[in-house]
Amino acid sequence: MGAVAARYTSAVILVTGAAGFIGSNLVERLVREGEEVFGLDAYTDFYDPSMKRRNAAAIAHLKGFRMVEGDILDPAALDECLGKAKASAVVHLAARPGVRQSLANPLETDRANVEGTLRVLEACLRHGVGRLVFASSSSVYGGCEKVPFAEDDPLGPMRSPYAITKRAGEILCRQFFDTRGLPCACLRFFTVYGQRQRPDLALHKFARLIAARKPIPIYGDGSSERDYTYIDDILDGVVAACRVPVSYEILNLGSHRAVAVRDFLSLLERQMGIPAIRLHEPDHPEDAVRTFADVAKSKRVLGYEPKMPLEEGVRRFLDWFAREGRP
Repeated sequence: MGAVAARYTSAVILVTGAAGFIGSNLVERLVREGEEVFGLDAYTDFYDPSMKRRNAAAIAHLKGFRMVEGDILDPAALDECLGKAKASAVVHLAARPGVRQSLANPLETDRANVEGTLRVLEACLRHGVGRLVFASSSSVYGGCEKVPFAEDDPLGPMRSPYAITKRAGEILCRQFFDTRGLPCACLRFFTVYGQRQRPDLALHKFARLIAARKPIPIYGDGSSERDYTYIDDILDGVVAACRVPVSYEILNLGSHRAVAVRDFLSLLERQMGIPAIRLHEPDHPEDAVRTFADVAKSKRVLGYEPKMPLEEGVRRFLDWFAREGRP
């Protein structure tokens, strides 16, 4: 297993964006595995803040966890949180997400994702943090035509301000490692789904519209492909990145399986037992034709091995959706 054998346990881990979809699930995993965790979240209004408040309430009782309300754009909030936490590692998930919204609000996206990441990096140096794990995105591959996407492939033209901000975050992490010696693992997430998923993401949106018997917009003919990755597989990679010694690495976290959107929707129809009403619309120029992760490097560096079959992952999501995910 190479580097995977050299694991260690962090003293304290700070998770930014801890009340979000990935963040709240990550906090649960880390605490369950014996880590002490601080969470930081600003409960911004990109989507209904009450959903994030509900996530925060679900993890508030966890022994060894403390949530702090604050914004990564506020140096005082970062200093207060890191001063209390004395964290040895920071997992930076807080961001202004979404390809579509970044086209409508590019300045807000840039400020949250570029300035916000820079402020987190600077705070890590001020407080002696030993490593940063940065949440990047498969969107940085843009119009890359070679599949599957490998970390050292030339990047295609990026199709949204969001993608550009995530690539900028990776470059900032590189600069802080090269000039300041801060170890950074930049994890490129591929279409994450699962319990507590944001309502704007495909699976949650599709399930909600199917349940309401409302039309689902399908852009183009539905042949575009996505590498749908279950939350637990993503968490395996994030936790490993907190523990395996790294210097500066870019690493894909995906399922290593590309599925056409129309096939994904058909699977959802079968599992829900309700036919979807498809509303075909023109292609969006910012949408990638496909995403498909080559995970060989992540396997070598982190011991990463995606395990969840898509069919089972969707079933687990629908169990959560039936209990808690409906509006």
